[in-house]
Amino acid sequence: MNKIDKLSNILEKLNKGNITPELRNEALELVKNINPLELSMAEQKLIDKGMKPEDLRHLCDIHMEVLKGELEKLKLKIDEGHVLETLISEHDRILEFLTELDSLNLKIQEMTNYSKDREEFKKLRQLSLNILDAEKHHQREEEVLFLEMEGREITGPTRIMRMEHDNLRERKNLLKEISHNVENMNFERFKIKLDEVSKYIVFNLRDHIFKENYILYPTALESIEKIDTWDEMKNRCDEIGYCSFTPNK
Repeated sequence: MNKIDKLSNILEKLNKGNITPELRNEALELVKNINPLELSMAEQKLIDKGMKPEDLRHLCDIHMEVLKGELEKLKLKIDEGHVLETLISEHDRILEFLTELDSLNLKIQEMTNYSKDREEFKKLRQLSLNILDAEKHHQREEEVLFLEMEGREITGPTRIMRMEHDNLRERKNLLKEISHNVENMNFERFKIKLDEVSKYIVFNLRDHIFKENYILYPTALESIEKIDTWDEMKNRCDEIGYCSFTPNK
């Protein structure tokens, strides 16, 4: 069996819950010797066999263990202003927002009542807008990067990322709604909702960014080889526009 078939079989067993130390070690050793494009093809093979994309989302810890440190290697291969460099820089800023949201939620959970003069609620409202402002980032991914990859028959990973964009968009809008209407809500109920949505966004968006940085973007760089294609993609990204927090836009 080739590496893609072997990895597909291991991932399928892991997803069924048959996680033994031996199987996990076998998966780790195999992933160490497989490139991002091959990894994406293995995931796509499972989707073609009928596995739901959302089931594959829970397999990422296997490749996360061996991919740490690879992002810096990717950055060395691209210039400032490259489509991927801009997306990675935006990810860095979004991760800062998530750290801030996590901290704010903890502070608000300790409060016993709402006060419009508390700085935390003003920060929460602004933070909800900052997180939602990442939509241009997702639009450039979906309408430029993903389309180019899908044109090269790499569809499994992009399907997963699109699905996660939709799920996260729903939660980000909920965060905006409750942060702007806290004065009209029962405060204990507000805290419960805030805790749920904040933890969902922080955990899942961090996970999403990791998979794009360490799996999807390296796959894109390997599969889209022509510099002219990247230049044309940059023009299309410029037409879509950037986020308020995009550096060097």
